[in-house]
Amino acid sequence: MRLDTPEGNLPPSRRSIAGALFFSGYAAASLSACASPVQTPADELIVEDVHVPGAGGYSLPAYLARPSGQGARGAVIVVNEIFGIHDYIKDVCRRFARAGYVALAPDYFDRAGDPAPLTDFAEIRAIVATATHEQVMGDTAGALDWLARQRFVNSTQFAITGFCWGGAVTWMAAARFAQIKAGVAWYGRLTPPAAGGFGAEAGRPWPVNVAADLKAPVLGLYAENDSGIPLSTVEEMRAALAAAGNPKGSEIVVYPGAQHGFHADYRASYDAAAAADGWARCLAWFRANGVG
Repeated sequence: MRLDTPEGNLPPSRRSIAGALFFSGYAAASLSACASPVQTPADELIVEDVHVPGAGGYSLPAYLARPSGQGARGAVIVVNEIFGIHDYIKDVCRRFARAGYVALAPDYFDRAGDPAPLTDFAEIRAIVATATHEQVMGDTAGALDWLARQRFVNSTQFAITGFCWGGAVTWMAAARFAQIKAGVAWYGRLTPPAAGGFGAEAGRPWPVNVAADLKAPVLGLYAENDSGIPLSTVEEMRAALAAAGNPKGSEIVVYPGAQHGFHADYRASYDAAAAADGWARCLAWFRANGVG
């Protein structure tokens, strides 16, 4: 398994920036011994760590990847799993950049720590729990504002995508921000957890609660055998969309036989066929909705 970082292809000025703020490696708690993670090269890209305005005036670190050529391009906010900004998320950003997008991954957990190098799930959950719904929405607003000010971004073309924890954020952001034109949610929770369960936060809404409020169409990519997101909750979301008249034409795809995390190529749950199909659908969804 090759775990060297692709930033080695960057010139020295970029190399010194692009690995400075974030964990270099894959999420320690979920790295599979048999994994062969995708390694997307950074040549012909600009890859760097930046800071964007977060909720409450916080200076929020973010990983940025974009094509090196001139011109303003559509931008994608990439929302991480519970493991933060590790090599998988950075690689996803580079994949979007190679597809012609500006990709930005804000570090929503930075205030509390970095879950990526941890192996104790209790410690990881404690960090994740500090990122409240309103903080995350505020951080996303800051990321959108920062992107809109960049000369290399077409501020009329914003999309968002997220994985696991970030999948739920994707639905919620699509219901909050009119600037977002399209979202793709990879196996994100759709309904509230049980009281006291992981992710429970008093009074916060979940995707099933905001089906009528979506301001952008969301493509949901889910797994048949997801132990944390039963198919019954997927059907609840479909019913909520239908009851609201599905105002933006959102869709949900369920991959037969796949498990939670099927796109995460560093995990044992990786499903290459489902991941490839989901990625193709993601890019097509963005293009069909005017991003890219």
